[in-house]
Amino acid sequence: MNQEKKLIRVIIADDHLIVREGLRFILETDPEIELVGDASDGTVAVRLAGEIQPDVVLMDLRMPGLDGLQAIEQIHTQWPQIALVILTTYHEGSLMLRGLQAGACGYLLKDTSRETLLDAIRTAVRGETLLQPEVLSRLLAQTSQVQPAPDTPSRRGVTSMTLTEREQEVLQAIARGERSKEVAAHLGIAERTVKSYLSGIYTKLEVDSRAAAVAKALEKGLLPPHSGS
Repeated sequence: MNQEKKLIRVIIADDHLIVREGLRFILETDPEIELVGDASDGTVAVRLAGEIQPDVVLMDLRMPGLDGLQAIEQIHTQWPQIALVILTTYHEGSLMLRGLQAGACGYLLKDTSRETLLDAIRTAVRGETLLQPEVLSRLLAQTSQVQPAPDTPSRRGVTSMTLTEREQEVLQAIARGERSKEVAAHLGIAERTVKSYLSGIYTKLEVDSRAAAVAKALEKGLLPPHSGS
């Protein structure tokens, strides 16, 4: 007997009806994805996430009442198995970094293509990081302009999380969106070694995911401006 393939269940959270309807139209064209709910604010998004237990939530950051950042924090804390993807525009850099640190696995531009959106949902379900190079490059450029000087107390605090040269290479690779297998091939090391380096990076940066590690590294100036390209 053939086992029916499980659909990817998605919730959309955005306060603009036209955005929700546009995403709904796109998702309904894919037979492997099922839209199971939509929310116009963070409070509803959290409630639906708890009631429906979707695979993925597409989350806008700017919403009335409970905003997307707070909703991401609450959902990730209560149901960490739900993949959270930020819906963003280029000018939401600081909020996006906080969203990644709060538990989002990546982000999507609101004007992204149909193919990118559907691929992103599948990437999120697999537990992989979703970091679009064009957005990451812009974030890197922004953060590099506001980093504290080398001799400031804020900058000196970064020394407590100093990464080895190899850890920096692994971090830059995941910032480019590479999977462990791709990082291993690129650096000429075993995949299990990549995972070991990642574990060390997580410990030093005090995070629990690739996306959070990249966000923390961006915040602390540990990624060079070309890492996202």
